[in-house]
Amino acid sequence: MTNFWTIIHRVLRDADILLIVLDARMISHTRNIEIEQKVQDTGKPYIYVINKSDLIDKTTANAYAKQIPHSVFISAKNHQGTSFLREKIQIYAARAGHKGEVKVGVLGYPNVGKSSIINALSGRSAAPVSSISGFTRGLKHVRATAKILLLDTPGVIPYLEKNDLKHAIIGTIDYAKEKEPDMVVAHLIKEFPSIIETHYGVKKRRNPHDTIESIAEKRKLVAKGGIPDVQRAARMILKDWQTGKIVRKF
Repeated sequence: MTNFWTIIHRVLRDADILLIVLDARMISHTRNIEIEQKVQDTGKPYIYVINKSDLIDKTTANAYAKQIPHSVFISAKNHQGTSFLREKIQIYAARAGHKGEVKVGVLGYPNVGKSSIINALSGRSAAPVSSISGFTRGLKHVRATAKILLLDTPGVIPYLEKNDLKHAIIGTIDYAKEKEPDMVVAHLIKEFPSIIETHYGVKKRRNPHDTIESIAEKRKLVAKGGIPDVQRAARMILKDWQTGKIVRKF
């Protein structure tokens, strides 16, 4: 973690413009207040990049746009909004008086899609991408255009943040390593009503654990004795959530 923070501080020092990447489905969860404060303290221009916007509906996006200034909604996966983001970077650079190359630091929690954004902006697979958190380990320089150089950073968790439930939801803890997937999925079902049920085509139940059991039955995931394998079903659901298969659209 110390090495990661060394890289982050270097990017904060060297970058001309900073991108703060958030997950559109979980904006409040993926706002790293410690990073945001450090960005604001630099006095440099910054842009909130709301990634995975293809996984939310327009009403939700419009509500977030009003709440978060300097924001751009994109889907790096579908290359939606990347041209607008590139243009906004150039506008901010011009306002700040940068006439030559502009260095753009990319910051955010693990697994919010920083490397995917870099690849979308550069038009090639320059940064390695994985749904496994912590995949980017060191600072990488990627040229997006003749005048834009991107600085890809490792995802960083606030130093004192010990919220394992939150980390599992946003993908900082990989689904395969989560010790209590049923507890995490039960929380997801409560926090995002009807989304899980709609995705798997099951009825909404009062008890989230009953919902997981229904999904296990529908997917024919059974343990010894023919009983629904709730843990296996929960891990499947958590995997689908972390990898973007479950969307917040109705």
